[in-house]
Amino acid sequence: MDAGVADAVRGHCSHHPKGIEIYRSKAILYGCGDFLNDYEGIGGYEQFRGDLALAFFLTLGQGTGDLLRLEIKCFQLRRFQLRRAAQRDQEWLRDMLNREGPELGAHFVSQPGGGLALG
Repeated sequence: MDAGVADAVRGHCSHHPKGIEIYRSKAILYGCGDFLNDYEGIGGYEQFRGDLALAFFLTLGQGTGDLLRLEIKCFQLRRFQLRRAAQRDQEWLRDMLNREGPELGAHFVSQPGGGLALG
């Protein structure tokens, strides 16, 4: 049985983005990663792509709090500056989210002009 009520849960522990779950029309954002950090240049974890940052934009239903839309803008951090992530990096993020997504009820598609959206 569920206890408590939340329209969205944002997790932050990992320093890199992780999967997103849709649970009973609510978003659970696991390990959102760091938006800005000072870990650049620390080696050994490159496969997790900690240089990539995500900005989440959720649209929730008025009165229900149900997730209506989820858009993600992708950035890359270099020298403490955020820049729009290159297309190949956005595709990498989309593919990573989709690898983790089937078990979590989420699938993402690339958006025209950049970014990702829940498909």
